[in-house]
Amino acid sequence: MPTTTADIRAQAGQLLIMGFAAAEPGAHLRELLRRLQPGGVVLFARNIQEPRQTWELLRECRRRVRTPLFLGVDMEGGTVDRFRNLLGPAPSAAAVFSSGDRRLFRKHGRVIGEAVRGLGFNLDFAPVLDLARQASRSALGSRAVSPDATEVAAYAREFLAGLKQTGVLGCGKHFPGLGEGRLDSHHHLPVIEKTWKKLWAEDLAPYRALRSRLPMIMVGHAAYPAVTGERIPASLSSKWITEVLRGKIGYRGLVLSDDLDMGGVLSAAPIEQAAVETLRAGADMYLVCQKEENVARAYEAVVREAERDRKFARRIAAASRRVLAFKKRTPHLKRPAPPPEKKLAERLARELWELGEQVRVEAFAAGEQA
Repeated sequence: MPTTTADIRAQAGQLLIMGFAAAEPGAHLRELLRRLQPGGVVLFARNIQEPRQTWELLRECRRRVRTPLFLGVDMEGGTVDRFRNLLGPAPSAAAVFSSGDRRLFRKHGRVIGEAVRGLGFNLDFAPVLDLARQASRSALGSRAVSPDATEVAAYAREFLAGLKQTGVLGCGKHFPGLGEGRLDSHHHLPVIEKTWKKLWAEDLAPYRALRSRLPMIMVGHAAYPAVTGERIPASLSSKWITEVLRGKIGYRGLVLSDDLDMGGVLSAAPIEQAAVETLRAGADMYLVCQKEENVARAYEAVVREAERDRKFARRIAAASRRVLAFKKRTPHLKRPAPPPEKKLAERLARELWELGEQVRVEAFAAGEQA
């Protein structure tokens, strides 16, 4: 049966996770959602004002899209904390890790997961699996927990288990690893001069250890010329996504690109080309988070390329099937959390504060014993 333009548009929409500027569901956002039918949305601090307002904004997104939506947020704790102004600060991954208490690692995931779920989300773009190396300290800071891959995997394993207890999906990032990157990929393209042997033994070790536990993996915007022979971001590289992540590591979950609105990838390709190339390289979905005009430009570029290139059309059809199959076997995506009452917000704020205090006390005690 020949693929129609309507089929292509539906498939292309399923591969898009989009951000937007609004905090209220106005006519422009409703029309964009109706037209693109995205696979997911992601909110940032600009969208999040109050617990009930956030939940209702997500509900409106769900209403405008025919298939279950991934409702995503970056909620790591520490410097990446989208709920800080609503619920108070959550402790960073590095602070939690410094306690040395694996029960606390899991509690970190569970408490964050309860907040994520309570406000209406079902996907947390965490944990960070990058190694905490000196080179990336200025870019990653407290987001990375340890220079040791085994310790990174130990924290992430428990954090993911905590998220899972609350019905929230996790996403490991930023494959294949930004630990040796001296530049912030939000603004520039890090070029990491590290051999394949060292990357496999170090940066890739957490992904190998957790390949069956990670629902999603996000591919970062950094170049590894010793592996690919060129300065192309991993997010646009079939070598990294198809050969290494799918082939050598054997990962079977969903593969996402990091935000294609970031300087690290836009320095290598315009948004239209980046959207096409990340899918061609093997990604299942891609994020466009910052500029609404880029959301539509990326989506339309994917549609045009699928209409022009049959091989690419087969690629996005296969990716769309993978996304829909994932959603079908994840039943809680169809069961959104009830609207948050005032008491829920108060409880979540209290739990985050108590977690922060517990982390502070245990980290101090661990430091005293060291």
